[in-house]
Amino acid sequence: MTQPPFLKQGDTIAIVSTARKITKTELSVAIDFLEQEGYNVVLGKSINAIHYQFAGTDKERAQDFQEVIDNPTIKAIWCARGGYGTVRIIEQINFNSFSVTPKWVIGYSDITVLHSKINGLGLQTLHAPMAFDLGKCTNEVKNNFKNILNGSLPNLQFDSNPNNKIGNTFGKAIGGNLSVIYSLCGSSDQLETKQKILFLEDLDEYLYHIDRMFQNLKRNGYLENLAGLVIGGMTHIHDNSIPFGYTVEEIVLEVTKDYNYPVIFDAPFGHIKDNQPIALGNNYEIIASQKEVIIKPTA
Repeated sequence: MTQPPFLKQGDTIAIVSTARKITKTELSVAIDFLEQEGYNVVLGKSINAIHYQFAGTDKERAQDFQEVIDNPTIKAIWCARGGYGTVRIIEQINFNSFSVTPKWVIGYSDITVLHSKINGLGLQTLHAPMAFDLGKCTNEVKNNFKNILNGSLPNLQFDSNPNNKIGNTFGKAIGGNLSVIYSLCGSSDQLETKQKILFLEDLDEYLYHIDRMFQNLKRNGYLENLAGLVIGGMTHIHDNSIPFGYTVEEIVLEVTKDYNYPVIFDAPFGHIKDNQPIALGNNYEIIASQKEVIIKPTA
């Protein structure tokens, strides 16, 4: 996939919200961070806009995003926050000029809609903290985020979960939020997973629904020909009063039991403080032993 140009000091980064409403005050940590790193910051019209829970109406949010992707002086777009709403505007956005002169689009969770769309156009994106989240992240995440903007893609290195299916593999990184990817099945923006490394995370779901979504991914052929599967934060997962009976690990291992590729749990990305940046569309190598896992970007 085509890699957008990395940034340099003096470049302009736009912060917009394609989903939930947010104020400029809530973005103060992110704005200060970018300015201290030598970037210019512009705020989209969606910041401070309110339409029920959204950052303006669908039309207003779509126009705001369209303006920043078409503006040649803006070199990256940092999504302010997630929640819900990006899927409501994706069909209103014209990516013709963006495809010719791409720039980094940054975010996660609900922004998986944009990742899936843009990766489907053959362009890389950056799965990383929202502007709203940056103050909650570890210092390592902040440093890696700063470095990746400048072109230095970090390794992910962490202890191996005993439930991992170990092994080595190689492929392009795709994915994002499980619920969003599930919701895109059958649409023009559904994922192409063959020989890819699928990264998945989620928040505030019930175990039975995690199972439903994985069963659907399997039935749609998403899991059959992967190069690897990496599960990040499965955060605040619930159960019913009558227990579902399976953990997240057991659900994933069951739907992948017939496939021969590494399956990795507890990777450092998602709705957690250690939400490490991943360049979706870039090639990654997985080296997974019983002791540790290394996921490193490659050319």
